[in-house]
Amino acid sequence: MNEQYEAIYRKYYNRIFLFLNKLCGNRTLAEDLTQETFYQTFLSVDRFRGESDIYTFIAAIAKYTYLKYLRKNKHYANTVSLTDLEEMLCDSEECSPCFVFEYEYEQANIRSLLEKLPDKYRDVIMYRIYADMSYAQTAQAMGITENSAKVLFFRAKKRLLEDLQNGDYL
Repeated sequence: MNEQYEAIYRKYYNRIFLFLNKLCGNRTLAEDLTQETFYQTFLSVDRFRGESDIYTFIAAIAKYTYLKYLRKNKHYANTVSLTDLEEMLCDSEECSPCFVFEYEYEQANIRSLLEKLPDKYRDVIMYRIYADMSYAQTAQAMGITENSAKVLFFRAKKRLLEDLQNGDYL
């Protein structure tokens, strides 16, 4: 069992980390949440019934780990840590500190709007965009049909665009 779990951890760690990093916008927090996700996966692997692929199962745990963190840390601001900022800076003009701050501000606005969406809209966006799941995987994770996942994704994107245009953020 431990060898199988280790193989799963090695295979999916980076993908889950990237998913959580896109969600929270903070590398350090994403690392912590990724570790918690795999800890929770280890504790609940006996509940995995094989009805979806293992990545879908782990991504669902990651999503709930992130949402649990948000509920417990209502003061959490989507800010960039100094480490994250240093990693993003480079020599080109496109990576100037001004560009990085603008980009992070936009990302924080999108995350803020995402948190305000109805659960199904938020979940479909999280799975499709942040976890890079197919419609079939998204449908499995949400317990809906693939067609429903497509419709929800379309409606969620439309709602996010409207909210962005209206300035309904931060």
